[in-house]
Amino acid sequence: MKLTKRLAVIASYIPDGSTVADIGTDHAYLPAYLVLEGIAPKAIATDIHNAPFQSALKTVEAHCLLNKISVRLGNGLDVLRPGEADVIVVAGMGGRNMEEVFEKAPEVLRQTNRLVLQPMTAVDMVRQWLWNHNWQIVDEDLLREDDKFYQVLVAEPGEDLHKGDPEFGVNLIKKGHPLMGELLQKREAQYGQVLNEIRRQAKTEIKEKEQQVEAKLMTIKRVKQQWLNAQKSIK
Repeated sequence: MKLTKRLAVIASYIPDGSTVADIGTDHAYLPAYLVLEGIAPKAIATDIHNAPFQSALKTVEAHCLLNKISVRLGNGLDVLRPGEADVIVVAGMGGRNMEEVFEKAPEVLRQTNRLVLQPMTAVDMVRQWLWNHNWQIVDEDLLREDDKFYQVLVAEPGEDLHKGDPEFGVNLIKKGHPLMGELLQKREAQYGQVLNEIRRQAKTEIKEKEQQVEAKLMTIKRVKQQWLNAQKSIK
């Protein structure tokens, strides 16, 4: 089975021998791949909606994996028992929704060894939630697919002593990740447009917003310089 680039990156962060729960599994391609490749001896594929649940069931049945992959219909982590999964994957979900999923299942998370997360939006909120709840981000990745950037966060229990900026973290910068420069350039342009729009309005009540955006642009410049320094040291 061949995965999309995004799912392949996520799969690369699953330790061998792990029992994996894929939350919001859609077609269950990721758990099926992990089991077929011998990376996971068994897996759990869940989705809140019936249509993707049925699609997941068809994928699992088609590959004769019903004895190794449990397909479940339910909301977030509600369908998991504490200790049932070593690794939990949540991909393709907005950051705010991820927070809600995590908040409802503290006992499940308490007995999980690793989270592999790919937020579609609000990655800064996800990082902040992890830091606030004693999860350290041990690795990250960045990919571009269909002209969109996707950040993958890998977290394990423990205090994160090297946090960095919530939107960009530190791992991709330290790696000198080749796509980081493009991501920073894109974000700089986006924040620049917001700042120009704020200044055109010239309203006193949005002065605080203007200052926040200016601070974010300063952060991007600082992060860009750190990334450039990391790239030089790698070369």
